[in-house]
Amino acid sequence: MTAHDEARTQTRPWWVSALLVFCAYLTFIYMPWDMFVKPVAHDEEVWFGVVLHGWAAKATEPLHWFIYGAFTFGLWHMRPWMRFWGTVYAAQVAVSMAVWPILDPRAPALTALPAGAVFGWLTWKYWEAAQIFERNG
Repeated sequence: MTAHDEARTQTRPWWVSALLVFCAYLTFIYMPWDMFVKPVAHDEEVWFGVVLHGWAAKATEPLHWFIYGAFTFGLWHMRPWMRFWGTVYAAQVAVSMAVWPILDPRAPALTALPAGAVFGWLTWKYWEAAQIFERNG
């Protein structure tokens, strides 16, 4: 580990490390399995609360894979652009969590507002954490 890596690790808050581990798992374990092993008939991808199935889901998997890979890189190196793009993606998740229970009959519609509010709050907290990305960039 270089001195720069060590300094970066010491200034990365625990929750950013948790996001990094999550993104690395998605990048190196889940997405390759999802793309190359999971049968098309079982594929589902969610974008803005709309669930895509089958080939439509399979076609959008590379975009999710790219996003998780970019976030793994950005969080590992604490890049300043992670403040903006992390917030954008978190906002997309908040919208998805609010819309999905309304559109998908498998989810209870009553969870839409609370789930959207919780993820909206998390999005705001991520945006407020700007200084951790600015001082590490």
